[in-house]
Amino acid sequence: MKLTELNNYLNQLLRPEQFSDYCPNGLQVEGKQEIHHIVTGVTASFELLEAALAVKADAILVHHGYFWRGESTAITGIKKRRLQFLLQHELNLIAYHLPLDAHADFGNNVMLAKQLGLEAVGWVGDKNMLLLAELSQPLSLKDFAQMIEVKLNRTSQVIGDLLQMVQKVALCTGAAQGYIEQAVNAGVDIYISGEISESTVHIARETGVSYIAAGHHATERYGVQALGKHLAERFGLIHTFIDCDNPV
Repeated sequence: MKLTELNNYLNQLLRPEQFSDYCPNGLQVEGKQEIHHIVTGVTASFELLEAALAVKADAILVHHGYFWRGESTAITGIKKRRLQFLLQHELNLIAYHLPLDAHADFGNNVMLAKQLGLEAVGWVGDKNMLLLAELSQPLSLKDFAQMIEVKLNRTSQVIGDLLQMVQKVALCTGAAQGYIEQAVNAGVDIYISGEISESTVHIARETGVSYIAAGHHATERYGVQALGKHLAERFGLIHTFIDCDNPV
């Protein structure tokens, strides 16, 4: 398919204009105009760029791209190396940040819920960034945390009474620990995100809402995979998900 066709479809699907984001969403680096093979990954690291070239991809679709708000605009160091590699090999780089988190069908939040076997029941917060979900039956915090570690193949950081029974869940992937007070106000038993801050511990302890930091990278592997699979099925593209693991 044509690059313009792919870019237009993704913008119509994910509606980035609805979000006040920290980076540009959509096509960030232009490459080949014909797309046959798309690689998806969490972050556009140099490792992912090299892996995409090795499988002869035409485009790379990620959650964490480039040109973040507040960073230096100078094209030096690793930024120069990455951009030079993309341009030299005519690899398209496409990135969607908050629009991919919140999407109702292919978003990181809804896909994490599916990965964990949770039933989505609603959305709260600005732009529906917080997903509400439920377990089919209550579990102790200890058992729930162990299940998450198995599903994500990652040790989580758990704050709360391990004997507490949990069923009502709120989640938002990545570095969304700051939404914990919105989760508390939603009346859940537990909030799941990717990272943790010092203040998160106190809020969890003082409100009785347990918190699990399940890993920024680990919680954001599933949305971009689902989106890549959708594009492959709809447009007959080859899709390869490449997981460049990150312990955070």
